[in-house]
Amino acid sequence: MKLGNDPEVEKFRAEFAEFLDKHTPTPQEADETSTSSAHMPAWTRCWQRVLLDHGWLLPMQPPQYGGRNATLPQLLAYQEELSQRRIYNHWNPQGVGLIAASILSFGTQEQKQKWAVPLLRAEKTAALGMSEPGAGSDLAGLSTRAVLDGDHFVVSGQKVWTSGAHHADLILTFVRTDPDAPKHKGISVLIVPTDTPGVTRRPFPSMTSQDDVDFNEVFFDGARVPAENLIGEVNKGWGVANGSLGHERTMLWTGYAERLTDLARDAPSDNEWYATLQMDLQALRLMGYQQLAGTLNGTANPAATSVLKLFGSEAVQVAARHAMEEAGRFSLLHPAQTAPRNYLSLDAFTTSWFERYARTFPSTIAGGTSEIHRNVIAERILGLPR
Repeated sequence: MKLGNDPEVEKFRAEFAEFLDKHTPTPQEADETSTSSAHMPAWTRCWQRVLLDHGWLLPMQPPQYGGRNATLPQLLAYQEELSQRRIYNHWNPQGVGLIAASILSFGTQEQKQKWAVPLLRAEKTAALGMSEPGAGSDLAGLSTRAVLDGDHFVVSGQKVWTSGAHHADLILTFVRTDPDAPKHKGISVLIVPTDTPGVTRRPFPSMTSQDDVDFNEVFFDGARVPAENLIGEVNKGWGVANGSLGHERTMLWTGYAERLTDLARDAPSDNEWYATLQMDLQALRLMGYQQLAGTLNGTANPAATSVLKLFGSEAVQVAARHAMEEAGRFSLLHPAQTAPRNYLSLDAFTTSWFERYARTFPSTIAGGTSEIHRNVIAERILGLPR
């Protein structure tokens, strides 16, 4: 399966390449490193504004929201161009790619102007409040409560693994508003400003370093949130959740292809695992193209996205493990550099082999664990009984 060379797609790609040649920040401009997924140094805010103003921030959105009504093949060309140049697009990836996009899909015009536009303009940053101690991949199991009291919701509960929450201005928070409803019903979605009284954020480091602080526990202790901050309809947040995850998963496979390309470049080997890496990379691309073609002609099975997510995330993990093993004891030197540092991307992509391997595990969890996706494949593609 291979996509043809559509003249409109190639014109789109050439225009984006010309834009990047002209506007990409220089090493001198990129004078500060981001420390979390919601921490945006001044130069990254300026860069995001340039992307927004030229219609290259969210290409599939209309021009007033930083796009140019791009098609899916054009979006693929956009992502491929960024990947070839190793440019990290969104320095607040959840805020732009998930939360702003979800508000644009489900919010009112007032909410789009109040919340989405400032996120797109890099005036505010946001984090995603989904996972809880007892509800990770099983979002429908969430227990954080929101009770309507007059013109405010009173929110009580806890979120965890909330990336960048300590730097975020907003948290898109999934709450249970009808505890008596069936599991997938009775869920609502609120925009919660992080300076709301009763909201406590506790950042904690990852396994790779005490200095790598992105994750947070977030506690809601009777936090009063205006009812006007409700995104979508009350008790119908499951549709917003699927929309948010849809934004995340649609082209998620391209990120795994990029990581496999990085590994192929940074860890050349004559051993069998390296040949497997190359085959996995080609297989992932071909399956991704096939899924994209099916989406365009209306024949795609949405569950096939689970195949891409499962295969891609685990292929990256296996390849990173082999690269670490081949480096031997030197792979445990940490911190270290295993590729030239790229100021336009995350340091995590060029750090020690230990860290690069360790960071593959979140990829098999975020966006649905491998176990969840295996269940989806079994039930919705193979037709196996529950």
